[in-house]
Amino acid sequence: MKSMVFSHCQSIIKFSVVCGMLIGFFSQNHLEAAEKKSTPKSNKVMLGTAELTSGIPGKGPLTEKEIKDWLGDPANHEVLEITLPLGLNAGTAQIVGLKENPLTRAKVELGRQLYFDTRLSADNTISCASCHHPEEGFGRHTQFGIGIKDLAGGRNSPVSYNRILSGPQFWDGRAATLEEQAVGPIANPIEMGHTHEAVVKSIKEIPGYRLQFHKIFNDGVNIDNIGKAIAAFERTLVSGPSPFDYHEQLRPFLKLDKEDLEDFEAEYTAALKLAEAHPMSESAKRGRDLFFSEKVNCSACHLGPNLADEKYHNLGIGMSAKEPDLGRYEVTGKEEDKGAFKTPTIRNVEFSAPYMHDGSLETLEEVVEHYNKGGDPNPYLSDKVKKLNLTEQDKKDLVAFMKACSGPFTKVESGRLPQ
Repeated sequence: MKSMVFSHCQSIIKFSVVCGMLIGFFSQNHLEAAEKKSTPKSNKVMLGTAELTSGIPGKGPLTEKEIKDWLGDPANHEVLEITLPLGLNAGTAQIVGLKENPLTRAKVELGRQLYFDTRLSADNTISCASCHHPEEGFGRHTQFGIGIKDLAGGRNSPVSYNRILSGPQFWDGRAATLEEQAVGPIANPIEMGHTHEAVVKSIKEIPGYRLQFHKIFNDGVNIDNIGKAIAAFERTLVSGPSPFDYHEQLRPFLKLDKEDLEDFEAEYTAALKLAEAHPMSESAKRGRDLFFSEKVNCSACHLGPNLADEKYHNLGIGMSAKEPDLGRYEVTGKEEDKGAFKTPTIRNVEFSAPYMHDGSLETLEEVVEHYNKGGDPNPYLSDKVKKLNLTEQDKKDLVAFMKACSGPFTKVESGRLPQ
């Protein structure tokens, strides 16, 4: 009798594990189908395709007629129900900001235009994309952010994708929301160098923008609505499924014995096919095991669907400077937050060099070596940072794993702005 009960419980556990992975499998099937087939507009959208970010159809600068026609379509004002692609979809419950700032096609499109428009800066030279460019991993390959008049800030440009799973923004978390973050650089003297009052006046003077703001928002053009539009667009920017995600989808099937696997043969075959089409190297697989191991424990901070804990840690970076950047401490005033900065995502990290809040590490190999040596000693060093004593092969495997966490970016139209 005990044997029968144990066997029954074991079967339930196996079934639960596989069912959990099937959610990701079917979500990915929907994503791939959406990219292959053009269908009438639905308010149900899978992020990761270009459906929301390809701009108003046409070529060249947006005309008032094109904008009016776009705004005249009721489907563009319906609140969207979004789902996330494989990998990120496990974080659906962690989605931030949609209740306060619902997504519509019209709002996302307005945000797209603003994101790439240099007219948000005082001298018409800098846009959001200047520091968070789709061709540079939605970051920038400069050590520090570069603003108007080639002024350099003191921190590396953080990436603008997967923000839909992120609450407070900036390296130090000083912006409580993505909406607040979106308008911060506009008034920063070494970024866009404008004032909020001046940028609102500038946007109001552009007929195409004025039309959109008054149709989308009850109160028209103001700085809060500029922030809402840009944030809406940024929440549609996500990293697509990676070899790591396809591998994780397959792993539960590999743990089943032959008899149990027969019950899920079709699902197993489909998952295997996807994993083989997006393979992880043997080095990356070893790196995965190291990454999540108790010994190396990268997952102490890089965990969850976005492989980031949304917390702040002191890694010793920059703490030997005469006047070090104290990061989170400047926001909270708490002694333990000195030199602590927000954990970045590992997803698509290979595309956003250089690394760390000060851009001081140029390669992923340098990042691994920094952790291997136990960070830079200082009184506030995180207790999660310890010497690892990695072999040269271990280091290569960890880098290979991080690269295996890369998936396709959302394709974005960077032109097509109002005249």
